[in-house]
Amino acid sequence: MKILRRSILSAIPFLVFVPLAAARVLAPLSFTDDGDEKDESADEEEDRWFAITNADIYTGTGEVLRGAAILSHNGVIEEIGYDLYLPEETEILDAMGMRVYPGLVALGATSTITQPRSFEAEQWGVFPEEEMDLDLHGGLDDPHGEEPEGDGIEELVQGIASHLIGPGDGLTADGEVPYGAYEGMEAAAARHKLEDGFDPFSQNLILALSTGITTADQSGAAMKLRRGEIEGVMLKAKNQASMSWSVSNPSAIRSLRKKFQATSAYLRDYREWDALSDKEKKEVKEPRKPDGYDPSVLAVLRGELLARFTASTREDLLGIARLAQTYHFRPVIWGCREGWTVAEELGRAGALAVVTPRERSPKDEKLVRPGGSSIENAAILHAHGVQVAIKPANASFNLGGITGRDLLHFPVEAAFGVRGGLPEDAALASITLIPARILGVDHRIGTLEVGKDMDAIVTDGDVLHYETFVQWTVVSGKVVYDKQKEVLYAHIRPRPEPQKEETEAQQDGAEDGAEATEGATSEDEQAEAEDADSGDEPGDDSEDEDEPSGDSSM
Repeated sequence: MKILRRSILSAIPFLVFVPLAAARVLAPLSFTDDGDEKDESADEEEDRWFAITNADIYTGTGEVLRGAAILSHNGVIEEIGYDLYLPEETEILDAMGMRVYPGLVALGATSTITQPRSFEAEQWGVFPEEEMDLDLHGGLDDPHGEEPEGDGIEELVQGIASHLIGPGDGLTADGEVPYGAYEGMEAAAARHKLEDGFDPFSQNLILALSTGITTADQSGAAMKLRRGEIEGVMLKAKNQASMSWSVSNPSAIRSLRKKFQATSAYLRDYREWDALSDKEKKEVKEPRKPDGYDPSVLAVLRGELLARFTASTREDLLGIARLAQTYHFRPVIWGCREGWTVAEELGRAGALAVVTPRERSPKDEKLVRPGGSSIENAAILHAHGVQVAIKPANASFNLGGITGRDLLHFPVEAAFGVRGGLPEDAALASITLIPARILGVDHRIGTLEVGKDMDAIVTDGDVLHYETFVQWTVVSGKVVYDKQKEVLYAHIRPRPEPQKEETEAQQDGAEDGAEATEGATSEDEQAEAEDADSGDEPGDDSEDEDEPSGDSSM
């Protein structure tokens, strides 16, 4: 018994030592390391404070703050108002005598700020050798944005899926991507295609920024025009589902009606099933998708996407409005030239219209009903509750085009809406907030409000006036365009140079000189006072000193 007790006692130090030794051996394998944490903290971006001061701020919400300031922190608006506290490291842009507006949002923009080849596609080996003509503009060279076929997305999705999923890991028997997975990968592929093709150094990007455009619609995606940066350029990949409605194509109308009817019935049944308890769900099967079910229509009915139509005639617009009222969704109608003739119906449907105020379409003389389009179209639509977004006839970033017909004169198109009766605040919203709402990013851009991105433009006058220049463009709290530093418009009405402030040494020297002058003046005044007391005229001191005194002559 004593021997057993001794052996146990002798083993205790060994049992304590082994875990400690193991802990020492395994310690270097820990995933957290003090050095790594220090490196990570060093790599973190320092706080960025930016402010625009002494400007008339047009927030886009109806407010106008005269001589106010706007402060942002790391690209997000922190505060707007008067007498703001500005941290020492704040970069200050003094916009004395100028105006500040939200950054403009261009719908249906075509440009070469995206390259015709995707680096992501090369990475996955989808286009290893041959060059493919990929349409990164989504066909938006057409004024109404019809999307072409064969843009390379399907091949890109299949290439990515073959690497990420692999054979037998969710692919069909034919080695294809399942429909549900394909839908998500299609959106991801489109996102990669635009993000990887973005050129932050494009000359056309500078053209857009000089117009005041801070966000552009590229193939239905909201792209933030960040100069010299590629991080965070994609705000949202897709917010619209393209649908077709034309009285000249009755079969397409029947097909769309069937999709809405079947998908609406499925959604109603699914919501009833989803409201059941877990126990009841085991007894009742989940509703099956009927014939005619369409995932895009389902997303529209759920409010996840907006239904996008391209229509201009009265009959088409009326049919779209009544379809929207029946199934309770909000359509976005591009074109909408005869919208003024059915403005009440479109307003009841909660429609959003993308129009070009200066487009002209004469009325068919064979028809008795109202028709055609005029400059008053946007104003009438707005008066009936339709949210109006304005798009130029030629929505391209380049040096070509007729004055006022391209994105270089984007605000001029909105100004023509004002000429037709559109209120000025609605005209400003038509190129800022409403396009942002159509793209699904109005929670981040479109107005100047606390919590939104610091995307703003500083102009030397009314943004809707044809003589106004954008002096500075700010994207995410960074100045990305300065008129004086670019070759485009620097020579036209250059800004007056600010007066250089005196250095501290100059100020100190001036103060010392003022003190010396003041001291000398006081001494002269004292001497004059003494001369006056002695009866001598001021300035006779020299004569008194030369002449001998009366006592010496005696």
